[in-house]
Amino acid sequence: MTSGSHPLLHTPVPDAADLTPRPSDALLVIDVQNDFLPGGALAVPEGDAILPVIGKLLRLPFGLIVTSQDWHPAQHISFKTATPAGKWPPHCIAHTQGAALAADLALPANTLAVFKGTQADKDSYSAFGGRDAQGTSLATLLQHHGIARVFVCGLALDYCVQASALDARTAGFQTVVITDACRGIASDLTPILARLQDAGVTLCSSAPLMPRL
Repeated sequence: MTSGSHPLLHTPVPDAADLTPRPSDALLVIDVQNDFLPGGALAVPEGDAILPVIGKLLRLPFGLIVTSQDWHPAQHISFKTATPAGKWPPHCIAHTQGAALAADLALPANTLAVFKGTQADKDSYSAFGGRDAQGTSLATLLQHHGIARVFVCGLALDYCVQASALDARTAGFQTVVITDACRGIASDLTPILARLQDAGVTLCSSAPLMPRL
């Protein structure tokens, strides 16, 4: 399987009725930021292909929509320019255009946002390591809004999406990864999908969520 291609699912697609968004569900849109899109500092192959899919998901009646963003200081432990050198080129530096969410995301006015990787000496792939502008953690935000299940989409499947989905399970939320609303960096994403399934994460395309769209 090539990076950017639609991941093959190895389990039956869940019953569509079980996936119908309801008020106790949240959509987590992970790191759909300019630096992770084509032309960005750390572009995920075909990362922009998920934008139309997420656009349709945003029209569904989720009880809550939350975006996450890498929000790094100019000197961050994950950067290759750090000492010792990190893994990634400088990206998603706070308050820059690269850190901004994709302009094509038509987010509802009541969307919540969490920011992660905000400390120079700490990294956080998972949105559950992020906090909103008032310092509230993602888990607390979800609990406050009565969320029981989260649907996860975004970039990149093999890093921040995976970490967020696994942490959602650890935090006790039912978790669904919407595979065609994700893209990854690795050329073979099969091990990532298997790891998610082994952790109790449901894998599904967006189609059963929006049969009338």
